[in-house]
Amino acid sequence: MDKTGNTVGSSTYQRIKRDIIFGNLAPASKLKLDALRERYSASMSTLRETLSRLSSEGFVSSEEQRGFFVTAVSQKDLIEISNLRILLECHAARLSIQNGDTDWEGNLVAAHHKLHLMEQRMLAGDTSLKEDWKRYDWEFHLAMIEACGSGNLLSLHSILYDKYLRYQMLVLTYRGQEAVDEHREMFEAALARQADKAAEILQIHIEKGLEHTLAAM
Repeated sequence: MDKTGNTVGSSTYQRIKRDIIFGNLAPASKLKLDALRERYSASMSTLRETLSRLSSEGFVSSEEQRGFFVTAVSQKDLIEISNLRILLECHAARLSIQNGDTDWEGNLVAAHHKLHLMEQRMLAGDTSLKEDWKRYDWEFHLAMIEACGSGNLLSLHSILYDKYLRYQMLVLTYRGQEAVDEHREMFEAALARQADKAAEILQIHIEKGLEHTLAAM
């Protein structure tokens, strides 16, 4: 495939995945190729390749003779995703805090600053930028673990985080000051190179987010 084809395929993948995560393509809904071709202005071959890729990541399911569907949601699945996220992200955070250099610290400071500013807007009642808020949240969590030294770990975590985010966006309600405090405490522990403390706060943060989302489902 040429460079233009790769760009189109990547764009289609990102757009469909985003629409699944943010609920624009509803859980368990059928993904009809003709409708997708019109919606995303993509060829049939690009769509099939994209859906197969999303299927391998768990965002789409394929059924023989029936086609492609957006993966359904369940409380059991969310609990499993959260437990796996704790396992991977807490391990990655410990490694990253132990290994991180000055550039890592600078990226972490910048990521927390952006997230904190957005959280203050949310606390003030402005919920108009939910997607930006979740992007800054992702950038902060990624900055925490980015120096872990394992590309495979970062790749697996990225897929899990997106699956977790999908559930949050389906039932999104803001946890408020409690989540803000957890981010700040995690951030301060990381800068102080207190790896175990940061990982402990991170686990609590994910567990409380799970409880909050389960209660809203």
